[in-house]
Amino acid sequence: MVEKKYDLIAIGRACIDLNAVEYNRPMEETLSFSKYVGGSPANIAIGASKLGLNCGFIGKVPDDQHGRFITNYMKEAGIDTSNFIVDHEGHKAGLAFTEILSPEECSILMYRDDVADLFLTTSEISEDYIKQSKMLVVSGTGLAQSPSREAVLKAVSIARENKVKIVFELDYRPYTWVNKEETAVYYSIVAEQSDVVIGTRDEFDMLENIEGGSNDVTVDYLFSYRPELIVIKHGVKGSYAYTKDGKTYETKAYKSNVLKTFGAGDSYAAAFLYALSEGKEIDTALQYGSASAAIVVSKHSSSEAMPTVAEIEQLMKEQA
Repeated sequence: MVEKKYDLIAIGRACIDLNAVEYNRPMEETLSFSKYVGGSPANIAIGASKLGLNCGFIGKVPDDQHGRFITNYMKEAGIDTSNFIVDHEGHKAGLAFTEILSPEECSILMYRDDVADLFLTTSEISEDYIKQSKMLVVSGTGLAQSPSREAVLKAVSIARENKVKIVFELDYRPYTWVNKEETAVYYSIVAEQSDVVIGTRDEFDMLENIEGGSNDVTVDYLFSYRPELIVIKHGVKGSYAYTKDGKTYETKAYKSNVLKTFGAGDSYAAAFLYALSEGKEIDTALQYGSASAAIVVSKHSSSEAMPTVAEIEQLMKEQA
């Protein structure tokens, strides 16, 4: 068996988060923001790297100060950036301004027009790179527009041909899609080819183009295709994992001093995939994901706040 160089390679969005420094204040009155790297696949790679996995990234960044900030930050986080493509056509980094009005009321104002990460092309996807990884993490946002859409589909095809596990993190962001029908088409194409699918109940509803969907119907549908493991998150009600052999696993949502609501999903995925990579049982992996999410929502950033293994295990122990 060939030894794989990477535990995980993520593909897609790496952008700039500008998080409000002033809490409990509407964005129109907020004057100070702190800059971080953001974007679901970037955050997952950063979180997984911090937990000790060897991670790489495939993405496109602008040829400017923001692009260099993203690349340097991820390199310092221990992520291989050899497959970062620099955009020379004037496209910019995506920007996300966050508002922390209260722990329950947080919003994100995103600028996603003509952003560099959506201009990743099929010719910039390296088969040699992808086949060096144990898993490929695909984010739903990368499917929102061409040519990124085709680039991601090519990466998925390469992963399948080379027996690289495909993890689809649904990461639904409405402002990059034309309509719900289009979202459902491309989400289903990738979900049906993936080994692991992770998302919130609302995101699975987008995948199925329904409202008020049920977990049982979702897993019956996806298990008629390739997926072996499906994780459906229900926020404060906890999360569920389903395996193709009919087993169901459940974990609670861990309590924390919530500061904001964003960043939870990325930290959940990073810790869940770390635990699976370490050979832990699925129910334990769910606990790692849930605890990691609880830690991140108690802190200011998403990427910077990604916890260590010791921090996750300490919270799990405290709330056992």
